[in-house]
Amino acid sequence: MFSLDELEDASRRVHAAFAPTPAYAWPLLAERTGVELWVKHENLTPTGAFKVRGGLIHVERLARENLAPNGLISATRGNHGQSLAFAGRRFGVPVTIVVPEGNSPEKNAAMRALGARLVEHGVDFDAARVEAMRLAERDGLLFAPSFHRDLVLGVASWALELFRLAPRLDALYVPIGLGSSICGAIRVRDLLGLDTEIIGVQSAGAPAYARSLAAGRPVEIERADTFADGLAVRIPDPAALAIIAAGVSRIVTVTDEEVAAAIRAYWTDTHQLAEGAGAAPLAALMQERAIMAGRRVGLPLSGGNIDLALFRDRVLAGA
Repeated sequence: MFSLDELEDASRRVHAAFAPTPAYAWPLLAERTGVELWVKHENLTPTGAFKVRGGLIHVERLARENLAPNGLISATRGNHGQSLAFAGRRFGVPVTIVVPEGNSPEKNAAMRALGARLVEHGVDFDAARVEAMRLAERDGLLFAPSFHRDLVLGVASWALELFRLAPRLDALYVPIGLGSSICGAIRVRDLLGLDTEIIGVQSAGAPAYARSLAAGRPVEIERADTFADGLAVRIPDPAALAIIAAGVSRIVTVTDEEVAAAIRAYWTDTHQLAEGAGAAPLAALMQERAIMAGRRVGLPLSGGNIDLALFRDRVLAGA
């Protein structure tokens, strides 16, 4: 995929836009989980999520090589779109984003505030992606996928920072949407010659990669039923699946109730707000507390962009 030198260069370009995010060992979370726990705070990037790292690398290259003269278009539930809009404004590339109908109002507002033109279409992310590809052909725009080498290279910088900030980790839980974050973490682990166990995390309501890993081939699911919109993917990417299959020890699926409990735990123990996908790794660790006891574990708090109404109605209501 990429070399350590390429990753170091990408990290420098990311850090030209914002500083590395911190990694903290939170004592109350350690007591709760029974492990020495290191949290990588990707909720503290300029867009509130890790994906901005990949967007910066991808859009910078598109601008440098003049590959999107009319602008680019993509589909998202929010964080990928914010990353492209942030980078598009930085590098002068117009950005159009297709979101599913009923998408997060706050994420929609954030993308518009960053200068993106929004189009609402379809019942879920995968339907929005099909529409974005159609509009790309119709309007002469470059389609920016949610899984791409540039994106993996950029987002891998969070894992490089974590492995260098924290003591040697026994295990790292990483959420899986379309797969850029976990693929980046696997590559960094291997480049650094570490033996850290990498564990994927999916929603029980959207287990496309878990089923694909069990079947040994990509398996499309009919519905992605979860409030953790960053995990709501029905169709796995074959390239991502190949990397995941070769590099993870297992995939853990978590229920929405477990994710909500993890969001509450983050708030109670750290006063950091996590979105559903951001809290999913903690939910998986809490599920596996017994088998992980006494180990040194890393978690990316991959994003904090949860709507206030969702936080109130789905998370606090279950407290």
